[in-house]
Amino acid sequence: MSEQRAQARLAILRRDADMGMMKPILTLLLAAALVVPLGGAALAQFSPGALPSSLPPPPPPPPPPQVYVPVVPKLDAPQPTPRAQLPNQRRSFGDRITDCLTDGNAARLSPNDRAAYSRGCANQ
Repeated sequence: MSEQRAQARLAILRRDADMGMMKPILTLLLAAALVVPLGGAALAQFSPGALPSSLPPPPPPPPPPQVYVPVVPKLDAPQPTPRAQLPNQRRSFGDRITDCLTDGNAARLSPNDRAAYSRGCANQ
């Protein structure tokens, strides 16, 4: 341990020690420490004098949303007639056969009766 301390002291005292890089770094740090207090306000905190008056005025506020009053049905008014929703195209033959076989099975038909029922049902 004492040898390491002795070598460290010798490295500091010697002029040819590997401290050539330390001098520029130390110089930069000292220069930065001197410049910062003399600089005054930071750029982000600088407020321009005449600039806010030269800005264009802000756009006008958007119009308020329109309010729609819902129509309240009257008690003595006739009710509209409900219309059935008809499918716009016929279902496929496979879908109709499947439904007819299911109906025949639910009715507990025998396999022969179920086949006859599904043919007649699907072709309607």
